Amino acid sequence: MTMEPEGVTAPDPSWPLVIGVDGSAPSLRAVDWAADEADLRGVPLRLVHAASPDRYPAAEATVPPPAGGVLADAARRVRTRRPGLRVEEEAVPDEPQYALVRAARTASVLVVGTRGRGGVAEVLLGSVALAVAAQAGRPVVVLRGSHDNQAVPPVRGRVVVGVGEHPAALRFAADEARRRGVPLEAVRAWRCPAYETTDLPLAAGEAARLHEKRAAEDLHAALADVPAGVEVHARTVEGPAREVLVDASHTADLLVVGARRHEGRLSPHLGRVTHTALHRSACPVAVVPHGEEGD
Repeated sequence: MTMEPEGVTAPDPSWPLVIGVDGSAPSLRAVDWAADEADLRGVPLRLVHAASPDRYPAAEATVPPPAGGVLADAARRVRTRRPGLRVEEEAVPDEPQYALVRAARTASVLVVGTRGRGGVAEVLLGSVALAVAAQAGRPVVVLRGSHDNQAVPPVRGRVVVGVGEHPAALRFAADEARRRGVPLEAVRAWRCPAYETTDLPLAAGEAARLHEKRAAEDLHAALADVPAGVEVHARTVEGPAREVLVDASHTADLLVVGARRHEGRLSPHLGRVTHTALHRSACPVAVVPHGEEGD
């Protein structure tokens, strides 16, 4: 089976927040985060449990046999945490990554939990989370097992966004900071090309200052569109963007990064910055699509 490439369409404000659930402890902790986020947004929370029918060859039902229990457990957890939140349940007889990418078409945000176990295993992100983050047409929030399981109240008190060439991630991050009532930390990484640092030290220093100045100007221009009322802390940092953002994630409640969508590409593909953030971030990561473009 192939996964259909997703375009990026404008969401309906009433669309639910969707989360994939599988009954595992990390999945249930992710349900807590998703319940907080749905409540913040004022939208329903849709719980989706997916499993291929090939795993249950003796079953004649159109949904996986364990789905009812998995969904019921998750729904009870949500109603305990957020009693007034509307909860929807959906069981899908398909592979999780395909089902979740389809579910994202009518979602405000898609949330995926993955099973990190600490140490080296913690950097090995699940294939489902990677595939969904790479191909869903809506923002995808990925939570590992070690991440805080609450969106509110803020734990670290800030949302961090990597500011690049496209505004979608910045808009999403500004909205998240506004909802939480926390500052937005907008980070622009810059580097001086190696060939510009091989001359005299004075020339190398001047080249670095020019690159830093350009990064600051780009950042200032991008932040002009941030809505009034959002407290913004802007900073430029020398270094690879992927390392800069991972470092910033240690003091954030949410790290927001952009991701390109590639028309006609059926296999998961994420840029190095997004890929590194998903594997090494110290907080949940929101991957925000910004269109179907080439590298």
